Amino acid sequence: MKPQSLFDKLWARHVAVEETRESPAVLYIDLHLIHEVTSPQAFSVLDERSLPVRRPDLTIATLDHSTPTLPPDENGELPYATPEARRQVETLIENCERHGIELLGLGDPRRGIVHVIGPELGLTQPGKTIVCGDSHTSTHGAFGALAFGIGTTEVGHVLATQCVLQRKPKSMRVVFDGALAPGVGAKDMALAMIAEIGADGGQGYAVEFAGPAVEALSMEGRMTLCNMSIEAGARFGMVAPDEKTLAWVRGRDFAPEGDAWERAVDDWMSLPTEEGAAFDKQVRVDAAAIRPMITYGVSPDAAAPVDGAAPRPQTPVARHAADYMKFEAEKAFSAMPVDRVFIGSCTNSRLADLREAAAVMRGRKVKSGLTALVAPGSEAVKRAAEEEGLDKVFLDAGAEWREPGCSMCIAMNGDKGEPGELVVSTSNRNFIGRQGKGVRTVLASPATAAASAIEGRIADPRPYLDAAEGSA
Repeated sequence: MKPQSLFDKLWARHVAVEETRESPAVLYIDLHLIHEVTSPQAFSVLDERSLPVRRPDLTIATLDHSTPTLPPDENGELPYATPEARRQVETLIENCERHGIELLGLGDPRRGIVHVIGPELGLTQPGKTIVCGDSHTSTHGAFGALAFGIGTTEVGHVLATQCVLQRKPKSMRVVFDGALAPGVGAKDMALAMIAEIGADGGQGYAVEFAGPAVEALSMEGRMTLCNMSIEAGARFGMVAPDEKTLAWVRGRDFAPEGDAWERAVDDWMSLPTEEGAAFDKQVRVDAAAIRPMITYGVSPDAAAPVDGAAPRPQTPVARHAADYMKFEAEKAFSAMPVDRVFIGSCTNSRLADLREAAAVMRGRKVKSGLTALVAPGSEAVKRAAEEEGLDKVFLDAGAEWREPGCSMCIAMNGDKGEPGELVVSTSNRNFIGRQGKGVRTVLASPATAAASAIEGRIADPRPYLDAAEGSA
């Protein structure tokens, strides 16, 4: 047999019906994650057809997008942004109760952002197919899983059949050669890669990330990298499982135990791409050349080193983006004042991300007049951060320490910027209106966001990280 890639192996294992010219393949799904935003319509279709959920035991629900990150008021009521947000939450609770689906609901110590709690609980495992009505489901590919976002109609299909229709994409391998410089992380790798291949450079491809710099990343870093693969147009982002993967999964709530663990490990370690496996496209990135990155436009591919300057627009689309963002061509990014900073989202709200931001903020103050909001990715992340005193670091610096949730990433729960504000955000999308009407979004790493909060302008985090390392 010819050598196989990780993607080829995962695809072959899960095809229930082969693809033809007339119809897509039918893929079996091992884990279906749902939340309050994309599931109501899907459940309504099931109700209209009197269909049960096919495998409630393979379906897990959480509340994250519309849930407030502010605590309850004096009457114990959560401050929902809109009546619709409350209805979304209440509807998911009702649907899970009727269909016997486990819900990590309000008050559940395991609740959190869907792409944080999956890996955190050990639900995410190598070799699985994982879907969710959320485009950043590619996050779970960091574990050697075939994970991808699906639309509302497809959510209904999976609820009813535990399968989904899918055409097999082409394959791409992105190799990060060399080692990252100090102060550079996974978010910078992702933005550098997207800037190189474009927002549609991965369209039609399943992307496997490889190379020394990827192998050196923590699991949190790999999740960030795979999370952002969708921003290059890819449906899937993956990293082959290794000893770091096993160390993360071992002992978690839903991880196999005893003999089942040993069998699982044997299977998982057979998944990595074999020597000589063919890819439709290969991209190589010099990891050593990457510097801390930010975005300056209204798409994640409009990214450049933080110590650089905005380029002169060359197309009508670029000129429109420049007019909206108000970045002056060839003027240093560091001259741009910042109104608000957001540290959170399924991209960068894990404990490692909060530690990175805290290393910059420790002993310093957020610039007067600037609002900095920190939202942990889950109840477990919040507890762990508070045990380490990270909440105190943020509060002492003048930042807000919130409850877990998607928060400002998509601005559905009341956490948003004001028209005209420039927000430095650790989230994944800088589209117009993503963080509030008229808001200008700059994507960055947790360290860069924290440094920008301290200086009140777009700032390079490396001097702060060097100082933190020197005092350690």
